[in-house]
Amino acid sequence: MSGHSKWATTKHKKAAADAKRGKTFTKLTKEITVAAKLGGGDPTGNPRLRTAVAKAKAESMPADNIKRAIQKGTGELPGVSYEEITFEGYGPGGVALIIDTMTDNRNRTVSEIRNILGKTGGNLGETGCVSWMFNMKGYIVVARDKADEEKLMALALESGAEDMQVEDENFVVTTSPHDLEAVKKALEGAGIPLAVAEVTKVPQTYVKLAGKEASQILRLMEAIEDNDDVQNVYANFDIPDEVMNAIG
Repeated sequence: MSGHSKWATTKHKKAAADAKRGKTFTKLTKEITVAAKLGGGDPTGNPRLRTAVAKAKAESMPADNIKRAIQKGTGELPGVSYEEITFEGYGPGGVALIIDTMTDNRNRTVSEIRNILGKTGGNLGETGCVSWMFNMKGYIVVARDKADEEKLMALALESGAEDMQVEDENFVVTTSPHDLEAVKKALEGAGIPLAVAEVTKVPQTYVKLAGKEASQILRLMEAIEDNDDVQNVYANFDIPDEVMNAIG
């Protein structure tokens, strides 16, 4: 999972910078609104909303913003109606891509995603063309200098994790989506700082890239993530540390 781990941590560093100009807040607001619309405004009984609110708090989103987003979803406040669209396709080197979006204008979003892929060496595919390559997992990343390996593994497995791997500078813990929250709470309760904790789509296999194709896929990922309608991007690339660090 090395490629996935590297991009996950790079993405979250980028999100911290984006939050300063409101881009991350915009995406989180959409997710909270849609989650509240679909499952109600009480996070206790709405796992998707609970996860969205937790992400918003982790990014220091103001409580009033979170409350208004929930109220727009439940209809207590007027708001925009969003449609969820998932795109599948390929990037440079045959990298598989899944792009989750939320939009108030389907035609605009389809056009923008197709345009981004076309400019960065990718292309859209048919629905289902790559989704079979990914599994939904709970995914936790802990920096290696923030935890003892044996203690972390014991605690993770005892609290319901499926596996833990050492990947470069990180420990990567995987869980079922259902068990993510329990494992997260156990690790945080032990004072272990988490770099990433989310439900994500983890590739079954990876495409190793170097040189021009590695640079192309990173430009593609950044361009897609920078689009306001894009909520999540999943890809199965694995590239050298030095290239990842260059854009970090």
